[in-house]
Order: sequence, then structure tokens, then C-alpha cells
Amino acid sequence: MVQAVCTNVLVKNSKQIIGNKLLQFVLCMGVMLFIWFRPVPAGLDPKAWKLFAVFVFNVMGLILKPIPIGSISLISLLILITSNVMTFKMAFSGFSNETVWLIVCAFFIARGFIKTGLGVRIAYSLLMRCGKSTLGLGYGLVATDLILSASIPSLAARGGGVVYPIVLSLTKAFGSDSKTNPRKIGAYLIQVVFQCGSITSAMFLTAMAGNPMIQSFAMNVGVAITWSMWAKAAFLPGVFSLIIIPYILFKIYPPELRDTKEVATFAKEELKKLGKFGLQEMMMIGTFIFLITFWMFSSSLHISPTVTAFIGLMILVLAQVLSWDDILKEKKAWDTLIWFAAIVAMATALNHLGFTTWFSSRIEGYVSGLQWQYGFILLSIVYFYSHYFFASNVAHITSMYAPFLLLALSIGTPPVFAALVLGFFSSIFGSLTTYGSGPAPAYYGAGFVTTKDWWKLGLIFSIVNMFIWIVLGGLWWNYLGLLK
Repeated sequence: MVQAVCTNVLVKNSKQIIGNKLLQFVLCMGVMLFIWFRPVPAGLDPKAWKLFAVFVFNVMGLILKPIPIGSISLISLLILITSNVMTFKMAFSGFSNETVWLIVCAFFIARGFIKTGLGVRIAYSLLMRCGKSTLGLGYGLVATDLILSASIPSLAARGGGVVYPIVLSLTKAFGSDSKTNPRKIGAYLIQVVFQCGSITSAMFLTAMAGNPMIQSFAMNVGVAITWSMWAKAAFLPGVFSLIIIPYILFKIYPPELRDTKEVATFAKEELKKLGKFGLQEMMMIGTFIFLITFWMFSSSLHISPTVTAFIGLMILVLAQVLSWDDILKEKKAWDTLIWFAAIVAMATALNHLGFTTWFSSRIEGYVSGLQWQYGFILLSIVYFYSHYFFASNVAHITSMYAPFLLLALSIGTPPVFAALVLGFFSSIFGSLTTYGSGPAPAYYGAGFVTTKDWWKLGLIFSIVNMFIWIVLGGLWWNYLGLLK
């Protein structure tokens, strides 16, 4: 009897979910068709208008996710090909884009950190040295994320694969349960890794899947961003944020437990379980150093970051750190290849068909009267806080980054400065809500932080971060010559 009731409930819920997803898909198609059959604006190529309609369908699919993102992207390309808006070669040109393959390779390389246990070893080594206090423990976890962020292009992968399991182990070791005593240490650690994770994602071009997309969108309007340029510009404000956020959080959202000297013993025991450095871990370290070095000096060495990533990947395969099966099973990478390549192809075509130029000329009149300094601050704030309406950094970037970059350029904002600041904010705003980035639902779902506290802390640190990155960052970028 009970089994029958449970089965009926599951069937009913499944039908409801399927029905909701179907309605969301119909909504996406309806919006696309509404735009498609609207009169083409004066001065715009009809193909560009139809491409824009499909692009909106793709963005809505990224936000609502009625079906897998890869399926949405392939449907988009199919519509464009069958309607003669794009040729097959144009539609699939994104699959030969270097930026697309850079991020795909980075996903494969990230698997090496998790498979070899090197990421966990780094974490416990830092905790053994920093974990004598709860504040030091927070810094140790943040340092782990920062080290891994240069070559793991997913905060969800870094958090879910390395940092988050360690946080849960620590809360259990100190008796900090999410139901009975969450504020003992668990709530503080969860917020530290969540808030600082958005910063580490902003610090390297290869730290978040959306960053190479930003690089590609910027290139479409003539703004070139390199790996070393991104890292150099993010260094000072990023490091300052990572230092000050755990401290401020320690003061305004303090843990009940301050002394955590036992962590050093705990970390030491965990390192003993891992044993001595193995050959595969040594190969992983060597490959990591090779990648960072060649990415930093790619322009002077005349070797593209993507080629460097492929070399690093092949080193790991030949050294048997990764098997070919490991690469084939990395679903996130192959999924990213599909939807990322489709978006790049559509965005590039929109630019070639004149849509971006047309859009820029249309909106320039609304902001042309502002001095670029004030206008850009206003645009940045609107861009940042509009993330309250998004459940994904990538969806936000796809729908709003290019238009806001064009707006910034139209009022005279220095191109590289505008592209980078909006790019940095495209990671930082992920810490606003319980749903705004990949790891947010997992961290929130742990139950240590109440919804009210989560939103309140998200707002507080958004203000702190914007101040740091605009004021301190502005001085740093002026010193680097990016305000010219």
C-alpha cells in the first residue's frame, strides 16, 4: 500500500516536472518566433534579425534549461542552417575556435588534480600550516582554491571535487552540525569558501568557463585580452579581496569556535593516509608549472594558450596520469564544447552581419551625454546587480556582456579596461544569492547558513567587492596603463 502511494506521488511529480519543462520550451520557442516574424528594423540585414531571434532562444534556454543546454544549442544551429541564415560551415565554425578548445582542455587537465589526489594534498598541506585558528583555516581553504583556479575552469569542480568535501569533514570533526550548532564553525567556513570562490574565478582567464567566452565576445568588437593581461589586472584587487573578505566575515559573522589547533593534527593524519608523493602527482605538478609558465609568456614565446593546453594534456596522457577513458568520461568538457562552440559561432555571425554595430548606434544616444567615468560606474552597477535575475554566470554573460561592453565603449570607456572590469564582475556577482552560480545550491543546501543570512552577506560583500575592484582596481589598472 505504502509502495503504491509512493509510486503514485513520484509519477505525479514526474509528470508535473515534464509539464513545466515543456511549457518553458514552448515559451522559448514562442519568444523566438515573435522576434523572427517582427518587421526587420531599418538598416539591419534580415539574416541578422533572424539570427538574433535564435540567439535569444538560445539564451532563454540557458536560463530556463527546459532541456539540456547542448540540445538547445544544436537546435539553434539546426534552425539557422535550415532557414539559410547560416551555412553549415558558419554554424559549426565555433568548433574550430581556439578559445573553445582552451576551456575544454582545461576541464580535462582539472581531472588530473582530482584523480591523482594532488588537489586534496595541497589543501591538507595548507591547512596543516594555517589551521591553528578558524580564521587561518578559512585562509587555508581560500589559498587551496586560488592555487587550483589557474587550471580548473569550474568553481563547481574545485568546490565540489576538492574544497567542499574537506569543509564537511572539518565541520564533522569539530561537531558543527547544520541542524544543532551550525554557527560553531560550519557556517563561517561555508561562507568563506563561497564568497572567496567568486573572487578566485575572476583572477585567471582559465578559472571559470565564462571567462574565455568573455575573451571571445571582446575580440568580436576589437578588444584583445591575453591570459597574462587578465591575470596581471586581477592580481592586486583579487589578492586584497581574498585577504579582507575572510577577516570581515570573521568579524560580522563570527564562528563560535576560534581555536582550531586540532586541525594541524587532523590534516597531518590525512596526509599520512595519502602517503608519499607518487610519480603521477609529480607529473601533475610539473605539468601545472609548465602550463602556468607558458600561459604567462605566451605572447613572447609565440605559442598560443590553447596549444600549450593541448601539450600539457598530452603530457598527462603519455605519462598515464590520465587515460583516454578519463577524457571520454569528462562529460562537462564535452557538454561545454557543444554549447560554447554554438554560442561563439552565433555571436561571431551577429558581429559579421552588422547586428552589434546597429545595436551600438541605437543605444549610443541614450548614454552619450555622460562622462565615461560616471557612465561606466552606472553600467557596471546595473550589470552586477542584474545577476539577481540569473541562476548562472554563463547565462548572464551570454545575454548581457556584449551589449554592456558596447554601451561602455559608446561613451568613451577605454576598451581593455571596460572589457576586463565587466569580465571580473561576471565572476564576482555569482556570490550574491543562493542560486547565482554553480556551487551555490550545494553550499546552501548543506544547511549551515540561513536564507536571510545568505542574502544579507551576499549584498554586504557585493558592496565590499565593488569598492575594492573599482577603487583599488582602478588605481592598479591606471598604473598598468589600461585606462588609456
